[in-house]
Amino acid sequence: MLKLVRLDERLIHGQIAIKWSRHTGVDRIIVANDAAAENSVIQQSLMMAAPATCKTAIISVDKAIAMMANPKAADHKILLLVNNPDDLLKILTSVKEKPEIVNIGNYGRIAPKVNGAPRKEYRLNLYLYDDEKETLKKVLDLGHKTIYQTTPEETAEPLEKALN
Repeated sequence: MLKLVRLDERLIHGQIAIKWSRHTGVDRIIVANDAAAENSVIQQSLMMAAPATCKTAIISVDKAIAMMANPKAADHKILLLVNNPDDLLKILTSVKEKPEIVNIGNYGRIAPKVNGAPRKEYRLNLYLYDDEKETLKKVLDLGHKTIYQTTPEETAEPLEKALN
């Protein structure tokens, strides 16, 4: 069961390990990120941040899509993490199971800049270029419940509102 798909440029960190994993009651965390899947140093640092209560996999986006297609995935409560809007859209259009919630958490403050240009601030932890905003609008068009919320203690806001 796909409990939460979260866009968070930091992938696994304290908020994920302590707050979101407990709040959602997941038993699996999947980091879907091509760069992390190919880099053992990144993998080690993410695994150090992962909660001991969840089995964690750091795999490519395509492998995450294949893993979610496996019927065994339905036996688990899964938190799937991506770190950019393009990977989020690819996963949501490729995975048949509809997630309970799509969560936009932290994006754009530390993500690489394009030509040194800053992103536009939409919320305290949401900064986007115009093309990234358009990608998130495509995510909204899929019809999933999509919210902006950094931590579970904060009030969730519909992503449509955050983007306006």
